[in-house]
Amino acid sequence: MKNLYSAIFAGLSSALAIGILTFLDSNQSDYLLIMAPFGATAVLVFGVPTSPLAQPKNVIFGHLITAIVGLTFISFVGVTPLTLALATGLGVSAMLLSKTTHPPAGANPLLIMMTGQSWSFLITPVLIGAVTIVLCGILMTHVRSRLLTES
Repeated sequence: MKNLYSAIFAGLSSALAIGILTFLDSNQSDYLLIMAPFGATAVLVFGVPTSPLAQPKNVIFGHLITAIVGLTFISFVGVTPLTLALATGLGVSAMLLSKTTHPPAGANPLLIMMTGQSWSFLITPVLIGAVTIVLCGILMTHVRSRLLTES
């Protein structure tokens, strides 16, 4: 029964976080607040919140570091099959070396380079989206602990 409760709570929490981002995104035509890797981020943050890979530092800095790698490549190196591979590998290495490993962020260089993003992508959706998910994660952790202590 505990597994069922945890799974439902994680799903509802994920829906809330992604719902907030998509709602704000649809009402802010000037700013992009959602990107596909955030779906995988939600799995970690809400599904396995005690995992080192789901901690706020990892979520925020993992996304920022790999986004910077992708933006650097698109701005100064170019986009080819080789540079897509190199940027992804460099992003993974940078996360590991900085102890900010967050697997969903490994997709950022590919996403950024394949869609031709600019440096503003670093703020919206990357930073604002990652911080929003982390804040929802902190909030829902408190809600969950209160629900468990009351029952």
